[in-house]
Amino acid sequence: MNVEIISPDSIVFSGEATLVSLPGTKGAFEILQNHAAIISTLSKGTIKVQTPEGDKFFEVSGGMVECNKNKVNILTD
Repeated sequence: MNVEIISPDSIVFSGEATLVSLPGTKGAFEILQNHAAIISTLSKGTIKVQTPEGDKFFEVSGGMVECNKNKVNILTD
């Protein structure tokens, strides 16, 4: 699936991933290939993106995520 992490200043990450772990405001959750469409808010924590090259971690203080048809867009500050 394609993942983009976008901040007001730049695109922090853009690439293919097999798993995304997120700090949701109502608890942590994961998105895998063919996940159902979802929109959620994020709280302070760590985003983990599992890529073929290895795991990547990003600290965030909040934001939102949208997943639809194997495209995951994460907007954060």
